[in-house]
Amino acid sequence: MNATVMDAEHLHWLEAQLRRNRFLPAPPAELTFCGDGDYRAIGAEFLGHFVRLADLRPHERVLDIGCGIGRMAVPLTQFLSEEGHYTGIDIVRDGIAWCDRTISAAYPNFCFQHLDLHHPLYNQTGLMNAADIRLPFPDNSFDFICLVSVLTHIDGGVLLNYAREIARLLAPGGRCFATAFLVNPPVRDALRAGQGRLAFDPDAEGPEFHADLAAPMAAVAFDENFLLEKFLRFGRRRRRPAVYGCWSGRPGAVFQDVCIFE
Repeated sequence: MNATVMDAEHLHWLEAQLRRNRFLPAPPAELTFCGDGDYRAIGAEFLGHFVRLADLRPHERVLDIGCGIGRMAVPLTQFLSEEGHYTGIDIVRDGIAWCDRTISAAYPNFCFQHLDLHHPLYNQTGLMNAADIRLPFPDNSFDFICLVSVLTHIDGGVLLNYAREIARLLAPGGRCFATAFLVNPPVRDALRAGQGRLAFDPDAEGPEFHADLAAPMAAVAFDENFLLEKFLRFGRRRRRPAVYGCWSGRPGAVFQDVCIFE
């Protein structure tokens, strides 16, 4: 593998191998606490998005915020070179423990860290507040930061702090890949027409929207301009227009909306 670039044919081949390779680790069902669908197939899909949409390179330093049970980490073991490095952080201790003993044991350039952040669904006894935490890494530590299904479970205060921390941690030329539910006029129209797959109120004022008022952090959407302003405030702009997902009834190959910040 070239240390700086992977051609389209090689990437397509790698995605196919990741989907069918049953020797790659996958967690037992009782440990899977986030996401649904085929563990390996979804990991392969997102590796393709990281490379095609955000220009991830094999030699880069990756931070996976909300790494969960390693769904992004496992395919990256087959993509990152020995010069590359991966760090995964999550608030669920059992997920980090599984990743440590299953992934780090075989790939020494992959490491995982538990952060005891409070979350009403995923870590109710957490002692730290995600809205004011400083992540335990030096400035400019990473070339690529991903948040997959993270911004969809936080409030505006945490969003602002994550935007601040991402700006601090990205090295010059670094990119952030983030998925979200973005509300804008076309989305409101689609929701009013009953085309959405989540029960966000299309007439709510925002800028924060909740699909289930009984469990607000189960699915959170943000006004698109509100979310963009949080990243712009710290000097990070969108690298390209959003790739809008099919959650709101739009046609698309992804479910959540994808933003790439630089």
